[in-house]
Amino acid sequence: MPQKPSLDGLEERWDAVWEEQGTYRFDRSKGRDEVFSIDTPPPTVSGSLHMGSVFGYVQTDSIARYRRMKGDEVFYPMGWDDNGLPTERRVQNHFGVRCDPSLHHDPDFRPPAEPGDRAVPISRPDFVELCLQLTDEDEKVFEDVWRKVGLSVDWTLTYATIGERAQRAAQRAFLRNLARGEAYQSFAPSLWDVTFHTAVAQAELEDRERPGAYHRLAFHRPDGEHVAIETTRPELLPACVALVAHPDDERYQPLFGTTVTTPLFGVEVPVVAHELADPEKGSGIAMICTFGDTTDVTWWRELQLPVRPVLGPDGRVLATPPDGIEGEAADRYAELVGLTVFSAQKKVVEMLTASGELLAEPSPITHPVKFYEKGDKPLEIITTRQWYIRNGGRDAELRDAFLRRGEELGWHPEFMKARYDAWVNGLNGDWLISRQRFFGVPIPVWYRLDDHGEPLYDQVLVPDEATLPVDPSDDVPPGFTEDQRGAPGGFVGELDIMDTWATSSLTPQIACGWEDDPDLFARTFPMDLRPQGPEIIRTWLFATVVRAHFEHGLVPWSDTTINGWILDPDRKKMSKSKGNVVTPHEVLDRHGSDAVRYWAASARPGTDTALDEGQMKVGRRLAIKVLNASKFALGLGGDGSMDPAAVTEPIDRAMLAQLSQLVEEATRAFEGFDYARALERTEAFFWSFCDDHLELVKGRAYGAAGPEAARSASTALELALSTLLRLFAPFLPYATEEVWSWWREGSVHRAPWPTTDELGGAAEADPLLVSTAAAALTEIRKAKTEAKRSLRTEVARAVVTAGPEAIAALERAAADVKEAGALRDLQTAVAEGAEGVTVEVELVPEPADA
Repeated sequence: MPQKPSLDGLEERWDAVWEEQGTYRFDRSKGRDEVFSIDTPPPTVSGSLHMGSVFGYVQTDSIARYRRMKGDEVFYPMGWDDNGLPTERRVQNHFGVRCDPSLHHDPDFRPPAEPGDRAVPISRPDFVELCLQLTDEDEKVFEDVWRKVGLSVDWTLTYATIGERAQRAAQRAFLRNLARGEAYQSFAPSLWDVTFHTAVAQAELEDRERPGAYHRLAFHRPDGEHVAIETTRPELLPACVALVAHPDDERYQPLFGTTVTTPLFGVEVPVVAHELADPEKGSGIAMICTFGDTTDVTWWRELQLPVRPVLGPDGRVLATPPDGIEGEAADRYAELVGLTVFSAQKKVVEMLTASGELLAEPSPITHPVKFYEKGDKPLEIITTRQWYIRNGGRDAELRDAFLRRGEELGWHPEFMKARYDAWVNGLNGDWLISRQRFFGVPIPVWYRLDDHGEPLYDQVLVPDEATLPVDPSDDVPPGFTEDQRGAPGGFVGELDIMDTWATSSLTPQIACGWEDDPDLFARTFPMDLRPQGPEIIRTWLFATVVRAHFEHGLVPWSDTTINGWILDPDRKKMSKSKGNVVTPHEVLDRHGSDAVRYWAASARPGTDTALDEGQMKVGRRLAIKVLNASKFALGLGGDGSMDPAAVTEPIDRAMLAQLSQLVEEATRAFEGFDYARALERTEAFFWSFCDDHLELVKGRAYGAAGPEAARSASTALELALSTLLRLFAPFLPYATEEVWSWWREGSVHRAPWPTTDELGGAAEADPLLVSTAAAALTEIRKAKTEAKRSLRTEVARAVVTAGPEAIAALERAAADVKEAGALRDLQTAVAEGAEGVTVEVELVPEPADA
């Protein structure tokens, strides 16, 4: 034992020891019934980790450490989620390049020494190589943080979502979805980000409040009257295909089945009825445009209306006007060509004002507008060819199947299941998985070209699974040669990639070695636990359920734990987009890993928690107390046998009885994934143990009552210390490992979880003993303190008054109370119905007063 135990330097020292000794290495010889496998969230390695990440991962790690000590072989890999837009942005800016997937791989390509004013176009394989180079550096930084935090993952099991194994799994799963009809492509309206030029899935949307205005426009009836509609998107007038009102709205029932002409552009459109029209909104009748929002898409599909596109993928007005816009109307349209939606709106309002068809001044409003979660501009709806996987959004039977899968999972906390159910019930379309980006898993298909060189999208060419992974922009489909690429009668490769969730939804399969390592897969899948945050129930959790349902016919894990959010001091969710994140480096350096872990593990599952460095200070004091109290207890002369038969004194047996109850309670909490309850109860017992029991028995441990009584004290202390260190080990891995190394062999993290059997027959002892003796000692010390006397001051006489049961318990511990309180005479008095303990204390006079 060191002379002055300290937390300083423990992280680096013990991380090195754990790595060298393989403390957390997975033993793959164990059978599935002996394995506890965890589907660890792969963090996005772009930018930096923040304390919200540390928060959730520490909670998972406490469960992993508990399961390992319970005797399970814990399969605990770490993944890196390194594909997607954030990485692309960094690579483009860092190297001064841009991806052009029409180019072929150049094995000799080297990025410019310094980024220039114009980005250099490179092939997708070359661009991906640069992405991998940058993410490899990021992963090293992330791993250093996780090691310092003390995550007990097996670092030999690391994978990356863009790695070859992950690509092979993602492409294999897609091809099987395609073969079974679960994946399909469709030329249809898609939510579109005009900045990134890519389609966006429903799960990636967020509403942001934005200013806007209602514009009251006049549509013209054949009888010379007009119909007034109110719209926030007047720039979409050229895309109008109908007016719609609720079928029960008596104001517009006479118009159903008739036509009106649009202002400015004079196009004849029908007036139709649909239940989604809101009679209370605006004038009660709305224009349907292709497409202004997702309701327009629903109306267009269900009412079988034509498409009149006006916006291109860049968010600007197309050069060619829709059908029906001719003559003077075409000249008006020409003034809009090439404008952004904002400029086009301004121009259309000017035109409407001039024509007299703007019936009132625009009425300002603030309303929610849909954005891509990573985007800066409102989404548009563009008609494009995209790939989808069925998810129940258009199939009630499949939706019900996924709701039943949710019932099969153990949810911790249980109320989080409501988010899953709400998401599945609220789906309005299938899962759009294609992205018009570059750094991701390529969609592994090609298309035949007709005699004119045009793609035949209904004639999909697929690779053999044995050749995966493939990149259709560089590889050739079976039966073709490279010189047929782009040639009439030849082929063209799919340039789209899968969105990041299409790969991440397969993390159980990737981590467990699906198809690549059947032996490992059989020992680890389906997994036991999926830990994650609440905001990605709709994406990661649900998508993973979808893929496992289709491929394996089951849920991919038995249980899921959902952590809460980290809040800043203003009680706002901490996120990179809000700019209020705190990175872990300084916090870990300031307080130490055990202290940060204490803060994270103190939050119950699913509970939002503020970043509280005050609580971290409490955690640091606790870790230091573990060191110092352990040194004190071990210095009392135990022989290391820890034989419970040697514990003969009543107060020692009573303490072990309470400890037995704690072991049972902490075990129940962990079995229910309530790590916070286990920590809370263990901490409360520990402080009482230090403040009360150590003080009560130290005199006897030093031999004040003879060798047998001393052995009882020291043995009980060693049993308690051994138990408490293991109860604390999932939360304070460094302090507990340090103390364990002073007197025990091996690692505390591979030691068995404590049981009540280890504590002998102590469970039969009177639990009132410790609490009553401690209360009496506290009152005696309080009297000394109030008299401004030393705690070593002798007490001439102390009279303890309490209820009959408490007094009976105290009399069995009288010798320890007298020794600890320096009492010459201890007397007791029974008070029927008394609550608590009262003590009259008569101190020995100081020499000067005698």
